[in-house]
Amino acid sequence: MTSLVRTETIAIPSGDTEILAYLAAPSRPGRFGAVVVIQEVFGVNSHIREVVERVAGAGYVAIAPHIYHRQAPRFEVGYDEEDLALGRTYKQGTKAAELLADVQGAIAYLYSQDNVAPDGVGCIGFCFGGHVAYLAATLPEVKATASFYGAGIATLTPGGGEPTLSRTSKIGGTLYGFFGENDALISAQEVDQIEAALSEHGVPHKIVRYPGADHGFFCDQRASYNPAAARDAWEQVLELFKTTLPVATP
Repeated sequence: MTSLVRTETIAIPSGDTEILAYLAAPSRPGRFGAVVVIQEVFGVNSHIREVVERVAGAGYVAIAPHIYHRQAPRFEVGYDEEDLALGRTYKQGTKAAELLADVQGAIAYLYSQDNVAPDGVGCIGFCFGGHVAYLAATLPEVKATASFYGAGIATLTPGGGEPTLSRTSKIGGTLYGFFGENDALISAQEVDQIEAALSEHGVPHKIVRYPGADHGFFCDQRASYNPAAARDAWEQVLELFKTTLPVATP
């Protein structure tokens, strides 16, 4: 896949500051749809960079902003308990307004590129990034959102205030949510609340629950990796983007 895409780490504006982002794009000429990838609590690590490259390999320009950059530039760790604790500490230091600014900065950068069709973007996020993706779905440019096991959507919002779920009426695109039925961080009741809110506000959506899958089931570097669930979810993500984002042109 690496021969089909080009990658680089860039700096993008976010509000009144600048943050880093990992970018991947198809190597071939053309104009493509674009996707913002949101990290887990573990930072823009090798797994998230691989997802960015995988999205680019599917024919999109993909970018992953470093959403912890204000606290810990270039933060990336693995998956042991110490890494998890550190990542959660930085998560507690984020604010919804800043996270939205990070995504908006990523979108503005994408729209400034000659190889991007500026007709709406997709967003995909995992773990804490799944929560942030749901938050970012309220931005007018976001036409398709894939939210993977985003904990706390129904109970809180980064930095405090009404739960992110209360913003559901502002979602203007299509949202797919992927959850494992064995996820100890997200109750079945919370998933039901998310699905009910999307239905109530007329948001085109699909909520997928995977029996036997745990939190982090998409990441092949985590003990909770579930190949069957990950494969099915990825196929659905590609279908979501294919039906909602601009079609690549030469």
